[in-house]
Amino acid sequence: MSKKSKRQSRQRSTVTIPETNNSSSKATSYEFNPDYSETVKDLKRIGILAGAFFAVLIALSFFLR
Repeated sequence: MSKKSKRQSRQRSTVTIPETNNSSSKATSYEFNPDYSETVKDLKRIGILAGAFFAVLIALSFFLR
């Protein structure tokens, strides 16, 4: 592929959204407020399991010598 066609493929097209100046339409704002409580629980569980597996590996290394 030549450099000219690579440059053309990298160009992005812009999309413009027309604004409406209608007084009857209300401006709604949405606040992004995600709930990560389940993700935190999963990460804690993964951390505990990883620590337990490392402890088992370390304990086995003493017995298998």
